[in-house]
Amino acid sequence: MDDSERGFTLHAEAVVESLFSDEQGIPAMGCQYFDPCDHGADTFTIAIPKVTFGRGCLHEAGARANGLGMTRVAVFTDPFLRDSAYVATVLDSLKQAGLDAAVFDEITIEADDASVARGADFIATGDFDGVVSVGGGSVIDTAKAAMVYGLYPTGDFLDYFAPPLGAGKTIPGRLLTHLACPTTSGTGSECTSLSVLRINNLSTKFVLGNPLLLPQEALIDPICCATLPAMVVASTGFDLLCHALECYTARAYTRWDKVDDPRKRPLIQGANPWSDLAARKALEIVGEYMDRGVNNADDHQARDQLMWGASLAGMAFGNTGTHLGHALSYGVTHLMHDVTTEGYTVKSPFVPHGISVVVSAPAIFRYTAEAAPERHFEAAGYLQADLQGAGSADSGEALAKRIIELMQKTGVPNGLNGVGFGPTDVPALAASTARQVRAIANSPRKTNLVDIENIYASAMSY
Repeated sequence: MDDSERGFTLHAEAVVESLFSDEQGIPAMGCQYFDPCDHGADTFTIAIPKVTFGRGCLHEAGARANGLGMTRVAVFTDPFLRDSAYVATVLDSLKQAGLDAAVFDEITIEADDASVARGADFIATGDFDGVVSVGGGSVIDTAKAAMVYGLYPTGDFLDYFAPPLGAGKTIPGRLLTHLACPTTSGTGSECTSLSVLRINNLSTKFVLGNPLLLPQEALIDPICCATLPAMVVASTGFDLLCHALECYTARAYTRWDKVDDPRKRPLIQGANPWSDLAARKALEIVGEYMDRGVNNADDHQARDQLMWGASLAGMAFGNTGTHLGHALSYGVTHLMHDVTTEGYTVKSPFVPHGISVVVSAPAIFRYTAEAAPERHFEAAGYLQADLQGAGSADSGEALAKRIIELMQKTGVPNGLNGVGFGPTDVPALAASTARQVRAIANSPRKTNLVDIENIYASAMSY
């Protein structure tokens, strides 16, 4: 019986200690990629929740919430899951633990500011002392942000977002204790201090990031993935893939300016030795199990592994940040029109997040490989690319070819053409993406508007 079958619980300190040391117990942190540079950061921070993983662990929700000191619980979910066995399991477990619970389910798939506003009202009037979220990234991200705006209302929704989009206002105090229970194998939101939200009047997504958003605990039950449609597994799986790839190839933390005040250091800090460890394992999982997990719902090993890989990738990018893959995806979801996706009962226009990310990914990694060829070559190897006769100079093409192969095997749309875009859309897509300042800056290769246009043009089809 392996860990995915019997379940296990991780504490941040134990994970860091076990993964950061070699056989002699010496911290294995030396890496040329992280060599110091003038005025660059010389410190990185790791923040992850207490994680419990294993089939059936949703039954622990009551005991976990009780242990966190909750007495009256706000349960966040979405309308599609409200009557599911998973929500029923959590509610029954909370009841058995003697906890009072109320359910909020007015959440849009691909979370937006309107969902957060409704959730904030629910938090503000409910006299809650804890939150349990049961759902995909949209649910978990809405729960995080709803606590911010429900507890600390502000005149402008963008006040808590970082400049240049928002005012960079400080969240005045702590949030409610949060137990996150993901039901998809992609976003990793249960392990991050981020909430990715569509701002409706701007028609695109932006990231609300703050260490206070990090859940205290996560229950990751892979049974939740057993009945997911193939395209949902594919979409979330490609989100996992791109999280891990973008973390592993991101600008090194030592290349970001040093911040002396530890309270002001962002967790979106660039690639670091911790993120490397989690991202590498996540890539290996995708390379071995992606095709199997998408195309065979009865392959429980594959789907369980993808669930674990998603959380590992969340642990990685929650302490690293993403870069061009996610930056360009927001241009896609901003300007999408007359498109739907198999496996999702959402009206047009709708492109699920993982698909919006992967359609440009091969072109992106062909572009970024020039700045970090060894990293891209290693990443291709972790994904089980055919590297026979290849070297680091071939890394971008090798990595792109492997991503395209996985796209073909899982039946996702073939590039931007597959989600309704053509060459005439390139300038508008690039202009939209240019607003994603932090993600673009996290790329290993300096990138301007013309570069972004060229990437989009190369991503039309493969």
